[in-house]
Amino acid sequence: MALVAIVAGLIVLVWSADRFVDGAAATARHLGLPPLLIGMLVIGFGTSAPELMVSALAAIQGNPGLALGNAYGSNITNIALIVGVVALTSPLLVHSQVIRRELPVLGGVTLLSLWCLHDGTISRWDASVLLLVLAGVLTFSIIRSRRQGADALASDVDADMAGESMSLTRGLTWTLIGLVLLIVSSRLLVWGAVSVAEAFGVSDLVIGLTVVAIGTSLPELASSISAVRKNEHDLVLGNVVGSNLFNTLAVVGLAGVIQPIDIDHEVLVRDWPVMAGLTLLLLVFGIGLKGQGRINRLEGGALLLSFIAYTSWLVMSVIATRGG
Repeated sequence: MALVAIVAGLIVLVWSADRFVDGAAATARHLGLPPLLIGMLVIGFGTSAPELMVSALAAIQGNPGLALGNAYGSNITNIALIVGVVALTSPLLVHSQVIRRELPVLGGVTLLSLWCLHDGTISRWDASVLLLVLAGVLTFSIIRSRRQGADALASDVDADMAGESMSLTRGLTWTLIGLVLLIVSSRLLVWGAVSVAEAFGVSDLVIGLTVVAIGTSLPELASSISAVRKNEHDLVLGNVVGSNLFNTLAVVGLAGVIQPIDIDHEVLVRDWPVMAGLTLLLLVFGIGLKGQGRINRLEGGALLLSFIAYTSWLVMSVIATRGG
């Protein structure tokens, strides 16, 4: 039953997240929000709605390790799996100056997360700092979107939404339906994940880093593949950068405010370094050392191999622990 709950929860979660983002984007367009703001906030942050719901529910139910694993595991999955797979399909060119400016912000936020982890717990104070930084990032993004001139990301968003004819009423309806189903499917997924972890003697952190993280990142993967097929490269990276910012600040921050998170030693020596290293690679690739940022097939393959290696490392650590 727990395995069925995980599968069913993930299927409904992915479907409802897609409806939620589509409805929210259409609503934002009818309300007159600039395309740049829709791209960075509504689409980029909206695709992290599954992580937010799952992590908040996990914290409420007393499984903060699952919440942290979901957030950091999703960041790793977004960069290593999603960007890796997309770049292997079609090399990514970074035209957007907004994304090139957001990448160092993501790097700084990743370093901030280490400060929250270093004493072995994410307290409510640490979590509040993360949420305050999120508020600052959101405010800065809103102000800049209104002052920013033409940008490649805004053009990609315009092109992506050009064929959409969703009315305001329909947009609001799908946003509400998507939100309700996100909550229901998240409860189902958390129950199944915790049950499986207990049955197999695996920590909820590892379940969060693997099954739950990959599952909640499926909306990002689907939207990224769709965008690259339309040659909207900046929308792919804008989606990943926005999602990772939201995961690090909002998902961990909200979970930590609900219940302080005790940090396993493995997070400091294994998971955070992998997340930070991948973020650094994305920053270097995205900004570019010799002009325009570009992620070619070789670099995409390296990212994908790093995801396979990291996941194998997690599996082997579980086998070693159970064998011991």
